[in-house]
Amino acid sequence: MSAASESPCQGGPPGDRPIPSDVARRAVEWLVELQDETTAPTVREEWARWKEAHPDHERAWQRIEGINGRLHGMSSPVKSAITHATLAPPESNGRRHAIKALAILIFAGGAAWLAEDKMPWRTWTADFRTDRGERRTVDLADGTQLVLNTDSAVNILFDSTERRIRLVAGEILVTTAPDPQAVARPFLVESAQGQAKALGTRYAVRQLPDATEVSVFKGAVEIRPNESDIPPLVLRAGQRVSFTSRKTAAPRLAEEGSAAWTDGLIVARSMRLIDFLADLGRYSADPLSCDPAVADLRVSGSYPLGDIPRVLDALSATFDLEVQTMTRFWGQQIVRVTLAPRRKSS
Repeated sequence: MSAASESPCQGGPPGDRPIPSDVARRAVEWLVELQDETTAPTVREEWARWKEAHPDHERAWQRIEGINGRLHGMSSPVKSAITHATLAPPESNGRRHAIKALAILIFAGGAAWLAEDKMPWRTWTADFRTDRGERRTVDLADGTQLVLNTDSAVNILFDSTERRIRLVAGEILVTTAPDPQAVARPFLVESAQGQAKALGTRYAVRQLPDATEVSVFKGAVEIRPNESDIPPLVLRAGQRVSFTSRKTAAPRLAEEGSAAWTDGLIVARSMRLIDFLADLGRYSADPLSCDPAVADLRVSGSYPLGDIPRVLDALSATFDLEVQTMTRFWGQQIVRVTLAPRRKSS
Protein backbone atom coordinates (compact mmCIF):
# COMPACT_ATOMS: atom_id res chain seq x y z
CA MET A 1 0.00 0.00 0.00
CA SER A 2 1.43 3.37 -0.95
CA ALA A 3 1.50 6.29 1.46
CA ALA A 4 -0.86 9.15 0.78
CA SER A 5 0.90 12.26 -0.41
CA GLU A 6 -1.73 14.69 0.75
CA SER A 7 -2.28 15.91 4.28
CA PRO A 8 -5.71 14.98 5.62
CA CYS A 9 -5.61 18.08 7.81
CA GLN A 10 -6.08 20.52 4.97
CA GLY A 11 -9.01 21.54 2.82
CA GLY A 12 -9.31 21.01 -0.91
CA PRO A 13 -10.30 17.92 -2.90
CA PRO A 14 -12.35 15.20 -1.17
CA GLY A 15 -9.19 13.18 -0.46
CA ASP A 16 -7.84 16.13 1.52
CA ARG A 17 -10.79 16.49 3.89
CA PRO A 18 -9.94 16.10 7.59
CA ILE A 19 -9.92 12.65 9.16
CA PRO A 20 -12.72 12.43 11.77
CA SER A 21 -11.24 12.53 15.27
CA ASP A 22 -12.75 9.19 16.32
CA VAL A 23 -11.30 7.52 13.24
CA ALA A 24 -7.88 9.11 13.85
CA ARG A 25 -7.83 7.90 17.44
CA ARG A 26 -8.87 4.37 16.47
CA ALA A 27 -6.21 4.25 13.77
CA VAL A 28 -3.58 5.19 16.34
CA GLU A 29 -4.89 2.51 18.72
CA TRP A 30 -4.44 -0.03 15.92
CA LEU A 31 -0.92 1.28 15.29
CA VAL A 32 0.04 0.72 18.91
CA GLU A 33 -1.58 -2.73 19.09
CA LEU A 34 0.20 -3.88 15.94
CA GLN A 35 3.65 -2.85 17.23
CA ASP A 36 3.75 -6.02 19.31
CA GLU A 37 5.24 -8.87 17.30
CA THR A 38 3.25 -11.35 19.40
CA THR A 39 -0.08 -9.83 18.35
CA ALA A 40 -2.54 -12.64 17.66
CA PRO A 41 -3.59 -13.25 14.03
CA THR A 42 -7.20 -12.56 15.01
CA VAL A 43 -6.24 -9.00 16.00
CA ARG A 44 -4.61 -8.42 12.61
CA GLU A 45 -7.73 -9.79 10.93
CA GLU A 46 -9.91 -7.38 12.94
CA TRP A 47 -7.61 -4.51 11.93
CA ALA A 48 -7.90 -5.47 8.25
CA ARG A 49 -11.68 -5.58 8.48
CA TRP A 50 -11.74 -2.18 10.21
CA LYS A 51 -9.50 -0.66 7.54
CA GLU A 52 -11.74 -1.92 4.74
CA ALA A 53 -14.99 -0.90 6.44
CA HIS A 54 -14.89 2.78 5.39
CA PRO A 55 -12.82 5.01 3.08
CA ASP A 56 -11.93 7.26 6.05
CA HIS A 57 -10.35 4.26 7.78
CA GLU A 58 -8.20 3.57 4.73
CA ARG A 59 -7.17 7.24 4.45
CA ALA A 60 -6.26 7.33 8.15
CA TRP A 61 -4.05 4.28 7.81
CA GLN A 62 -2.35 5.69 4.71
CA ARG A 63 -1.55 8.79 6.73
CA ILE A 64 0.01 6.65 9.46
CA GLU A 65 2.04 4.65 6.96
CA GLY A 66 3.29 7.85 5.36
CA ILE A 67 4.39 9.27 8.72
CA ASN A 68 6.05 5.99 9.73
CA GLY A 69 7.97 5.86 6.46
CA ARG A 70 9.38 9.36 6.90
CA LEU A 71 10.41 8.66 10.52
CA HIS A 72 12.43 5.53 9.77
CA GLY A 73 15.76 5.85 11.59
CA MET A 74 14.91 9.31 12.96
CA SER A 75 14.38 10.63 16.48
CA SER A 76 11.18 12.64 16.87
CA PRO A 77 8.25 13.24 19.22
CA VAL A 78 6.12 10.90 17.07
CA LYS A 79 8.58 7.99 17.36
CA SER A 80 9.00 8.60 21.07
CA ALA A 81 5.24 8.71 21.58
CA ILE A 82 4.80 5.43 19.67
CA THR A 83 7.44 3.80 21.87
CA HIS A 84 5.91 5.25 25.04
CA ALA A 85 2.42 4.04 24.11
CA THR A 86 3.65 0.58 23.15
CA LEU A 87 5.57 0.07 26.40
CA ALA A 88 2.79 1.43 28.64
CA PRO A 89 0.34 -1.14 30.09
CA PRO A 90 -2.69 -1.61 27.79
CA GLU A 91 -5.23 -0.04 30.16
CA SER A 92 -2.97 2.60 31.69
CA ASN A 93 -3.41 6.36 31.61
CA GLY A 94 0.08 6.56 30.13
CA ARG A 95 -1.05 4.66 27.05
CA ARG A 96 -4.25 6.70 26.72
CA HIS A 97 -2.32 9.98 26.93
CA ALA A 98 0.24 8.75 24.42
CA ILE A 99 -2.49 7.71 21.97
CA LYS A 100 -4.14 11.11 22.28
CA ALA A 101 -0.83 12.86 21.68
CA LEU A 102 -0.07 10.62 18.69
CA ALA A 103 -3.43 11.42 17.12
CA ILE A 104 -2.65 15.13 17.46
CA LEU A 105 0.85 14.74 16.06
CA ILE A 106 -0.04 12.52 13.13
CA PHE A 107 -3.35 14.01 12.06
CA ALA A 108 -3.16 17.66 13.13
CA GLY A 109 0.55 18.38 12.74
CA GLY A 110 3.21 20.07 14.83
CA ALA A 111 1.35 23.35 15.31
CA ALA A 112 -1.47 21.62 17.15
CA TRP A 113 1.12 19.70 19.18
CA LEU A 114 2.71 22.94 20.33
CA ALA A 115 -0.72 24.33 21.22
CA GLU A 116 -1.64 21.29 23.30
CA ASP A 117 -2.28 22.62 26.82
CA LYS A 118 -0.96 19.63 28.70
CA MET A 119 2.18 19.27 26.54
CA PRO A 120 2.64 15.53 27.18
CA TRP A 121 5.96 15.56 25.32
CA ARG A 122 7.39 17.89 27.97
CA THR A 123 6.21 15.55 30.71
CA TRP A 124 7.79 12.47 29.12
CA THR A 125 11.16 14.17 28.63
CA ALA A 126 11.34 15.85 32.05
CA ASP A 127 14.37 15.29 34.29
CA PHE A 128 12.25 13.53 36.91
CA ARG A 129 8.68 12.26 36.61
CA THR A 130 6.17 9.92 38.24
CA ASP A 131 3.34 7.84 36.81
CA ARG A 132 -0.18 7.90 38.18
CA GLY A 133 -0.19 6.48 41.70
CA GLU A 134 3.60 6.77 42.05
CA ARG A 135 5.58 9.02 44.41
CA ARG A 136 9.30 9.72 44.22
CA THR A 137 11.90 11.40 46.44
CA VAL A 138 14.85 13.16 44.81
CA ASP A 139 17.90 14.57 46.65
CA LEU A 140 19.30 17.49 44.69
CA ALA A 141 22.95 18.48 44.42
CA ASP A 142 22.58 21.38 46.89
CA GLY A 143 21.04 19.16 49.58
CA THR A 144 17.43 20.14 48.85
CA GLN A 145 14.90 17.31 49.01
CA LEU A 146 12.19 17.12 46.36
CA VAL A 147 9.19 14.80 46.63
CA LEU A 148 7.10 14.28 43.50
CA ASN A 149 3.45 13.40 43.93
CA THR A 150 1.42 11.25 41.56
CA ASP A 151 1.58 12.02 37.82
CA SER A 152 4.16 14.80 38.23
CA ALA A 153 7.20 16.03 36.30
CA VAL A 154 9.98 18.55 36.92
CA ASN A 155 13.10 19.89 35.26
CA ILE A 156 16.12 20.93 37.35
CA LEU A 157 17.75 24.15 36.13
CA PHE A 158 20.64 24.99 38.46
CA ASP A 159 23.37 27.37 37.32
CA SER A 160 25.83 29.81 38.88
CA THR A 161 23.16 32.45 39.59
CA GLU A 162 20.05 30.54 40.70
CA ARG A 163 18.55 27.21 41.68
CA ARG A 164 15.38 26.81 39.60
CA ILE A 165 12.87 23.95 39.53
CA ARG A 166 10.45 23.98 36.60
CA LEU A 167 7.21 22.23 37.54
CA VAL A 168 5.98 20.71 34.28
CA ALA A 169 3.00 18.86 35.75
CA GLY A 170 1.54 17.69 39.04
CA GLU A 171 2.70 18.55 42.55
CA ILE A 172 5.96 18.66 44.50
CA LEU A 173 6.98 19.13 48.12
CA VAL A 174 10.24 21.05 48.54
CA THR A 175 12.45 21.09 51.62
CA THR A 176 15.21 23.55 50.80
CA ALA A 177 18.78 23.35 52.05
CA PRO A 178 21.28 26.23 52.50
CA ASP A 179 23.15 26.84 49.26
CA PRO A 180 26.66 25.35 49.57
CA GLN A 181 28.10 28.02 47.28
CA ALA A 182 29.88 31.02 48.79
CA VAL A 183 27.24 33.40 47.38
CA ALA A 184 23.81 31.95 48.08
CA ARG A 185 21.69 31.50 44.95
CA PRO A 186 17.91 32.04 45.16
CA PHE A 187 15.74 28.91 45.10
CA LEU A 188 12.77 29.18 42.72
CA VAL A 189 9.93 26.89 41.67
CA GLU A 190 8.54 27.94 38.31
CA SER A 191 5.04 26.98 37.17
CA ALA A 192 2.97 27.91 34.13
CA GLN A 193 1.58 30.97 35.95
CA GLY A 194 4.64 32.34 37.77
CA GLN A 195 7.22 31.46 40.38
CA ALA A 196 7.49 30.74 44.10
CA LYS A 197 10.76 31.86 45.70
CA ALA A 198 11.81 30.08 48.89
CA LEU A 199 12.82 32.16 51.88
CA GLY A 200 14.28 29.24 53.87
CA THR A 201 11.35 26.88 53.81
CA ARG A 202 9.33 23.70 53.28
CA TYR A 203 6.48 24.13 50.85
CA ALA A 204 4.31 22.40 48.26
CA VAL A 205 3.56 23.64 44.75
CA ARG A 206 0.78 22.13 42.65
CA GLN A 207 0.11 22.85 38.99
CA LEU A 208 -3.65 23.06 38.42
CA PRO A 209 -5.23 23.34 34.95
CA ASP A 210 -5.48 27.15 35.06
CA ALA A 211 -3.64 28.18 38.22
CA THR A 212 -0.87 27.30 40.66
CA GLU A 213 -1.44 26.47 44.34
CA VAL A 214 1.26 26.95 46.98
CA SER A 215 1.09 25.72 50.60
CA VAL A 216 3.79 26.74 53.09
CA PHE A 217 4.60 24.49 56.04
CA LYS A 218 7.80 26.13 57.29
CA GLY A 219 9.47 29.49 56.63
CA ALA A 220 8.03 31.71 53.91
CA VAL A 221 7.62 31.86 50.13
CA GLU A 222 7.49 34.86 47.81
CA ILE A 223 4.79 34.51 45.13
CA ARG A 224 5.28 36.36 41.84
CA PRO A 225 2.79 35.85 38.96
CA ASN A 226 4.21 36.14 35.43
CA GLU A 227 2.10 39.07 34.22
CA SER A 228 1.36 41.09 37.34
CA ASP A 229 2.69 44.56 38.20
CA ILE A 230 1.75 44.37 41.88
CA PRO A 231 4.45 43.65 44.49
CA PRO A 232 5.05 39.94 45.19
CA LEU A 233 3.09 38.31 48.00
CA VAL A 234 5.03 36.80 50.91
CA LEU A 235 3.23 33.67 52.10
CA ARG A 236 3.94 32.56 55.68
CA ALA A 237 3.98 29.12 57.31
CA GLY A 238 0.45 27.77 57.73
CA GLN A 239 -0.85 29.63 54.69
CA ARG A 240 -1.74 28.61 51.15
CA VAL A 241 -2.69 30.55 48.07
CA SER A 242 -3.59 30.03 44.43
CA PHE A 243 -2.53 32.37 41.66
CA THR A 244 -2.90 32.86 37.92
CA SER A 245 -0.43 34.59 35.63
CA ARG A 246 -2.17 37.92 36.33
CA LYS A 247 -3.31 37.89 39.96
CA THR A 248 -2.99 36.22 43.34
CA ALA A 249 -5.99 35.20 45.45
CA ALA A 250 -6.29 36.03 49.13
CA PRO A 251 -4.21 33.68 51.34
CA ARG A 252 -6.06 30.95 53.25
CA LEU A 253 -5.14 28.53 56.01
CA ALA A 254 -3.09 25.60 54.78
CA GLU A 255 -5.10 22.45 55.37
CA GLU A 256 -3.66 20.08 57.95
CA GLY A 257 -2.76 16.85 56.28
CA SER A 258 -2.48 18.38 52.80
CA ALA A 259 1.05 16.97 52.53
CA ALA A 260 0.10 13.56 53.96
CA TRP A 261 0.51 12.14 50.44
CA THR A 262 4.25 12.07 51.12
CA ASP A 263 3.48 9.35 53.72
CA GLY A 264 1.13 7.52 51.36
CA LEU A 265 -2.07 8.86 52.91
CA ILE A 266 -5.01 11.01 51.92
CA VAL A 267 -6.57 12.95 54.82
CA ALA A 268 -10.16 14.17 54.67
CA ARG A 269 -11.95 16.41 57.12
CA SER A 270 -15.66 16.63 56.37
CA MET A 271 -14.89 16.56 52.64
CA ARG A 272 -17.72 16.07 50.14
CA LEU A 273 -17.62 12.57 48.68
CA ILE A 274 -17.44 13.90 45.12
CA ASP A 275 -14.39 16.03 46.04
CA PHE A 276 -12.79 13.17 47.95
CA LEU A 277 -13.12 10.85 44.96
CA ALA A 278 -11.69 13.52 42.66
CA ASP A 279 -8.61 13.77 44.91
CA LEU A 280 -8.35 10.01 45.37
CA GLY A 281 -8.72 9.58 41.62
CA ARG A 282 -5.36 11.29 41.07
CA TYR A 283 -3.79 8.07 42.36
CA SER A 284 -6.10 5.59 40.65
CA ALA A 285 -5.52 3.83 37.33
CA ASP A 286 -9.30 3.78 36.84
CA PRO A 287 -11.51 6.92 36.81
CA LEU A 288 -13.56 7.36 40.00
CA SER A 289 -16.99 8.99 40.17
CA CYS A 290 -20.17 8.90 42.18
CA ASP A 291 -23.91 9.19 41.72
CA PRO A 292 -25.26 12.73 42.35
CA ALA A 293 -27.44 11.30 45.12
CA VAL A 294 -24.36 10.60 47.27
CA ALA A 295 -22.11 13.45 46.12
CA ASP A 296 -22.64 15.54 49.27
CA LEU A 297 -21.90 12.83 51.83
CA ARG A 298 -19.14 14.02 54.17
CA VAL A 299 -15.94 11.99 54.41
CA SER A 300 -13.42 12.20 57.27
CA GLY A 301 -10.38 10.14 58.16
CA SER A 302 -7.00 9.00 56.87
CA TYR A 303 -6.90 6.54 53.99
CA PRO A 304 -4.03 4.65 52.31
CA LEU A 305 -3.25 5.77 48.77
CA GLY A 306 -1.62 2.45 47.95
CA ASP A 307 -4.84 0.44 48.37
CA ILE A 308 -7.70 2.26 46.66
CA PRO A 309 -10.05 -0.78 46.62
CA ARG A 310 -9.68 -0.90 50.40
CA VAL A 311 -10.57 2.80 50.65
CA LEU A 312 -13.67 2.28 48.51
CA ASP A 313 -14.68 -0.73 50.62
CA ALA A 314 -14.35 1.40 53.77
CA LEU A 315 -16.54 4.11 52.27
CA SER A 316 -19.12 1.53 51.23
CA ALA A 317 -19.30 0.09 54.73
CA THR A 318 -19.49 3.51 56.37
CA PHE A 319 -22.21 4.98 54.17
CA ASP A 320 -23.98 1.81 52.96
CA LEU A 321 -22.86 2.37 49.38
CA GLU A 322 -22.15 0.13 46.42
CA VAL A 323 -19.01 0.25 44.26
CA GLN A 324 -19.78 -0.55 40.62
CA THR A 325 -17.03 -1.35 38.12
CA MET A 326 -17.90 -0.98 34.45
CA THR A 327 -15.70 -1.84 31.47
CA ARG A 328 -15.86 0.22 28.29
CA PHE A 329 -15.63 -1.52 24.94
CA TRP A 330 -11.90 -0.70 24.58
CA GLY A 331 -11.09 -2.23 27.95
CA GLN A 332 -10.91 0.77 30.30
CA GLN A 333 -12.59 0.27 33.65
CA ILE A 334 -14.68 2.97 35.33
CA VAL A 335 -15.44 2.83 39.05
CA ARG A 336 -18.65 4.48 40.25
CA VAL A 337 -19.94 4.80 43.81
CA THR A 338 -23.71 4.75 44.24
CA LEU A 339 -26.40 3.93 46.79
CA ALA A 340 -26.62 0.29 47.82
CA PRO A 341 -29.67 -1.44 46.26
CA ARG A 342 -31.40 -1.80 49.65
CA ARG A 343 -31.13 1.96 50.21
CA LYS A 344 -32.51 2.68 46.75
CA SER A 345 -35.60 0.56 47.44
CA SER A 346 -36.21 1.90 50.95
